[in-house]
Amino acid sequence: MTVREEAVEKKRADHGRPDTSPPNKGDRKFTVISHVVLTLWSILVILPLAWVFLSSWKTTGEIFNSPLALPQHWSFDNYIGAWTDSHIGRYLLNSVFVVTAALVLVMLLGSAAAYSLARYPFPGSDLVYYLILAGLTFPVFLAIVPLFFVLKNTGLLNTLPGLVATYVAFAFPFTVFFLYPFFRALPQEIAEAAELDGAGEWRTFAQVMVPMARPGIVAVAIFNFLGLWNQFLLPVALNTNEDNYVLSQGMARFASQAGYAVNFGQLFAAVVITVVPVLIVYIIFQRQLQGSLSQGTLK
Repeated sequence: MTVREEAVEKKRADHGRPDTSPPNKGDRKFTVISHVVLTLWSILVILPLAWVFLSSWKTTGEIFNSPLALPQHWSFDNYIGAWTDSHIGRYLLNSVFVVTAALVLVMLLGSAAAYSLARYPFPGSDLVYYLILAGLTFPVFLAIVPLFFVLKNTGLLNTLPGLVATYVAFAFPFTVFFLYPFFRALPQEIAEAAELDGAGEWRTFAQVMVPMARPGIVAVAIFNFLGLWNQFLLPVALNTNEDNYVLSQGMARFASQAGYAVNFGQLFAAVVITVVPVLIVYIIFQRQLQGSLSQGTLK
């Protein structure tokens, strides 16, 4: 073996070996600063949530007398009172129905629109895409009056289906904007191979292209869920029927009805109840989101 061949072999062996060299001062400084910032940010996020959770087990007197102490008696009275007195259970079911229905519809329509605009260009397709993106720049409060009359004329005002349709229209531009580059970056050769195997356009879209765009679909679904779940302005303006209140409206009603005699223990218990569904969704989809994003990065 010549000297050159030995050098090539050594280079190949070193390439497959993990880098064990110590980090330089710049890397260590960046690591320390990033860990400090993340620790401070975690404290700012976790402490208020922990305080709300502990306060949900206290009486109003305990909250004001010893706001940072543990509850004297761990009882579900605040949760039972929040569930029964504020009708939060009904509002929770309304929110689950509206957000779930709107999320399913907007993901179906948004992914189909983004796929067709990205993979099948036609004269004026760029104009259609930019018109959809214009919806992201339009302030929501300016659309309240037109939406009010549209829903009123169609008989959907103060109804849950009307709120679902409004949520879909609200989240549609962001969904198309987010998924468009994912579908555009997918290799055309795979779609052509599926067509040669006899798959139609819809089957290619549903069984081949959508699974490949899973990182973007999972991410935008979570973003849409959070945005729709926390929506307050649209339901307040377009849904004044108390039986159809969503969770944000129910919380505002519960706090305003009490006036100056607010039962803060029940109020914090109601806040915890509203946070639980979001935490459940995050726990369920956390690994899928991280795995999908890592797969998309590797691809």
